[in-house]
Amino acid sequence: MGKSILIVMGIFASLLSVAVATPGIATFYTDYGSSACYGNKSFGVMIAAANDSLWSNGAVCGKMFQVTCTGPRNPVPHPCSDKTVTVKIVDHCPGCPSTLDLSKEAFTQIANPVAGIINIDYRPYGLKLSLRWILVQQNLQ
Repeated sequence: MGKSILIVMGIFASLLSVAVATPGIATFYTDYGSSACYGNKSFGVMIAAANDSLWSNGAVCGKMFQVTCTGPRNPVPHPCSDKTVTVKIVDHCPGCPSTLDLSKEAFTQIANPVAGIINIDYRPYGLKLSLRWILVQQNLQ
């Protein structure tokens, strides 16, 4: 009985995670100096900066997102890999044309860096965040 409940919960969490993917745009950066969220504290290289609309006055600091390349935004053919990357929001990218400004290392996991800018799907990482994300998305519609 206990295993059945866990399996059902796992399936539900997987479906929920897929259901809340949001389309966006990603670019990359290479200067990992001081961040708006944590100052000079390092969180490695699987990091990202959020644009103004995602930033939400810093509420997104420390949140984890899974990001998948879905296609090109320029003439570079077939920029996407078949991978998904998980990044932590550590910075704000005011005025950025992209939803997420990924570290170059994170961008390179999901796309050819020569592309420079790509279409993405992104979603919060983890069930607790996914449930909150659904509520936020419902309020935006």
